Amino acid sequence: MDDRRQLPDHRRLGRELDLFDTDPLMGAGLPYWLPDGAVVRHTLEEYIREAERRAGYRHVYSPALGKRELYEISGHWDHYRDDMYPPMRLGADEIVLRPSLCPHHALIYRSRSHSYRELPLRIAELGGMHRAELSGVLGGLTRVRAIQLNDAHIFCTLEQAVQEARAALELIARAYADLGIEAVRYRLSLPGEGGKYIADPALWQRATALLREVLAEAGVAYEEAAGEAAFYGPKIDVQIADPAGRESTLSTVQIDFHQPARFDLHYIGADGARHRPVMVHRSIIGSVERAVAHLVEAHAGAFPAWLAPVQLVVLPVAEDQREQAAAVVRQALELGLRAELAGPDEGTLGARIRAARLVPYQAVIGDREAGAGLAAVRLRDGRRPGALPVPDLLTRIAERVSARGTALWD
Repeated sequence: MDDRRQLPDHRRLGRELDLFDTDPLMGAGLPYWLPDGAVVRHTLEEYIREAERRAGYRHVYSPALGKRELYEISGHWDHYRDDMYPPMRLGADEIVLRPSLCPHHALIYRSRSHSYRELPLRIAELGGMHRAELSGVLGGLTRVRAIQLNDAHIFCTLEQAVQEARAALELIARAYADLGIEAVRYRLSLPGEGGKYIADPALWQRATALLREVLAEAGVAYEEAAGEAAFYGPKIDVQIADPAGRESTLSTVQIDFHQPARFDLHYIGADGARHRPVMVHRSIIGSVERAVAHLVEAHAGAFPAWLAPVQLVVLPVAEDQREQAAAVVRQALELGLRAELAGPDEGTLGARIRAARLVPYQAVIGDREAGAGLAAVRLRDGRRPGALPVPDLLTRIAERVSARGTALWD
């Protein structure tokens, strides 16, 4: 038997765990999220927004459509057209589903005047974009046609660019630790041959030199890869691997001189003159879809407690303890925990425990526990800390969830 058939596969697990599914009427590469999957997605999005807020980012919303002219200015139409959906005619305009958020953020920056005192200006968005992926490369959540991207663009001075890019790498490392993700390598992605890339050797040299400086200051080993750059500039790619060892890019950091020039972006310097900002692109978790696919496989469905669709299941041994168990669930919900009751009508206690094997915390309530206001605690990893007063148990779980990370118990 092929050993790979035994490895976690997010497509199989996603359906078994009721996280997501597809329907032919929606189309290939357009999955929908079921309630438990929506919880994981929402929790991940809120985590990223808060991490970015703490790091000084301001969040925006921008439309998933734009005029074809916008992408002609950005260079996407010339260099990325094959991956874009065809334009839609609306009166005299041709409207395009965006393949990227950066042109919109460039326009947001351009809409207001800026002083050097405002820089760096960090603009972030969890925004939708669309790419016309061929049906042969689509797969579960890893390659889809409608993408929710964790994206941000930092407009800064040349002197600030290295520090901003390095700070983005640090933000990526912290997120990976909280999510239980391992980076298998860092890649400096450089241009290859052909017309895919903008023809500006000086621009490529400047941006590449700065990214090498970022990697050196961060102290991370990396490999160079020709032909993997964005069409407008080099990038640092943070590579992950699935259980079968197949590698893909999850997070990126880029330094871009091209789009600030194309959109004629500027700020007023201390000398009163106009200066061109540098645009640092960065994505902490890439697309939400690919991030969730990787998390499903990396944890085999046993998500870190703070990310789990259900964090606590309360199991009354018999009907006599249902009322007390329901009260525990209500208390847990009031504390912001995601809790459910699994009563005796759902099977034997052993069967219910097995059914909740991926839930981080189980609280069993029998006659003795109900009479003393206790709950017998079982952890997903097999540990049994014993019977604890219900308020103490719920507070401890809430503190562990708030702390993020992958540990279940202190």
